[in-house]
Amino acid sequence: MEKSGSGIIKNFMRVLSLLPLSLRKSLFLLPVYLFYLLSTRYRLIAMHNLHRAFPLMAEAQLRRIARGVYRNFAVIAAEYPDIFFLTRENIRERVEVEGYDNYLAARAEGKGVLVFAAHFSNWEMQLAAMALLTEPLSLIYRPLDNTLLEEVTAMARTAAGNTLIGKKGAIRESARILKNGGMVGVMVDQNMAWHEGVFVNFFGRPACTAGAIAGLALHTHAQVIPSFMVRKPSGRYSLVIGPPVKIIRTGDLEADILANTQEFTSIVEEMVRNYPDQWLWVHSRWKTKPWQVEK
Repeated sequence: MEKSGSGIIKNFMRVLSLLPLSLRKSLFLLPVYLFYLLSTRYRLIAMHNLHRAFPLMAEAQLRRIARGVYRNFAVIAAEYPDIFFLTRENIRERVEVEGYDNYLAARAEGKGVLVFAAHFSNWEMQLAAMALLTEPLSLIYRPLDNTLLEEVTAMARTAAGNTLIGKKGAIRESARILKNGGMVGVMVDQNMAWHEGVFVNFFGRPACTAGAIAGLALHTHAQVIPSFMVRKPSGRYSLVIGPPVKIIRTGDLEADILANTQEFTSIVEEMVRNYPDQWLWVHSRWKTKPWQVEK
């Protein structure tokens, strides 16, 4: 039986989903744009990151990208209720797959599959699309501090059949799933504390990045594929699945983790360069500094 709280949330989302999507987008665009104008802190973070990433780009173009980031938030919010009701029958009305053969190639190896992604375009809908267009994943994530937001987020991320792996103990559980032939998904574009990650190049700057993902791939011999959801001008999406990444194995574990983490990060960077207004520039991606590392 469905929990009462979950039932209320789902019913509320159902009511919102009945509103035309165009209306929902219009309703969210104004407050999000006002937040862009009034939230000096996050606007400055975005502009600072963009200036460092694209030093030769004109100021006006950088501002357009920054506004696009906020517009992306509005679209995510407007589309959020629909995630609860996506099925194998209706998902293709919103999403097409590019690179499905890459998923099949990874699966053909007969091992687990590790999917890495980023906070790019509508990443919440991407999680549902992966479950419905390929197969359900076990998602590594950090639970939110707010109880209500955590419940809503967990419901959205599991609505299409995905399961969740809390950050605590995630590596051991993920290794077990991969060794049993399952599929694990993880975001690899977040800043990490110095003791949790390794420093790799991201847009020409050292970015502390989770090295445990590369460690998982090395330990389990799972196939590794990138996945991104790209929003088209029409408002529809392409679920872009990249080819399996060739994992570097030299026998030097520390060097191999660093080299593979750099490869994953370079793939994310290439996608962000192609669609800069669809990535989360307001995130303090370079917050952790190399000098913070204890010797």
